[in-house]
Amino acid sequence: MTESGKPILYSYFRSSCSWRVRIALALKGIDHEMITINLIKDGGQQFSKEFQALNPMKQVPVLKIDGITIGQSLAIIEYLEETRPTPRLLPQDPKKRASVRMISDLIASGIQPVQNLSILEQVGQEKQLTWAQNVITSGFTALEQILQSTAGRCCVGDEVSMADLCLVPQVANAERFKVDLTAYPTISRINKTLLSLEAFQVSHPCRQPDTPAELRA
Repeated sequence: MTESGKPILYSYFRSSCSWRVRIALALKGIDHEMITINLIKDGGQQFSKEFQALNPMKQVPVLKIDGITIGQSLAIIEYLEETRPTPRLLPQDPKKRASVRMISDLIASGIQPVQNLSILEQVGQEKQLTWAQNVITSGFTALEQILQSTAGRCCVGDEVSMADLCLVPQVANAERFKVDLTAYPTISRINKTLLSLEAFQVSHPCRQPDTPAELRA
């Protein structure tokens, strides 16, 4: 927390995990300050001693709030949900809540980490695009099938949930890696619906303090 008492979000404009948390903060109307961590500049500012003291995993996002420091986007969102439950991002119905967590974990554990910067650097420059496309395509094929039985306007029914906070940034990753989305009509429909909402727009990577001028919109 700052001297003003505001939470502090450590974020990078293109980080899909940071975007999830930015959406949650926007939806819940939580006033906060942001410190940007450039994952590329100077070999990656996340590797500085100062940032490692905040998050030994050397990853964004990190949220300082209520006297504690939380890493990992889903843990942050769950904490916000438990302490600031309006609007609700986890359904009251246990079955729907399980579906939300299943979809969130599928993306946050099964797709995004395997096409993340740290993995792509290990794969090698010439193989990065194919690797990312294969990972995302495999995950989206499973996700499309799941969403056909859970989705309404959003991933689970008609209310925005934590699953939607994971979906939109992952679709942006897919577009960045030139994945053909025509095979995923449910994913594409939900993504379009969500991107029309203000919270998803103000938190978008093209509108962040550290967004490069050529990527701003």
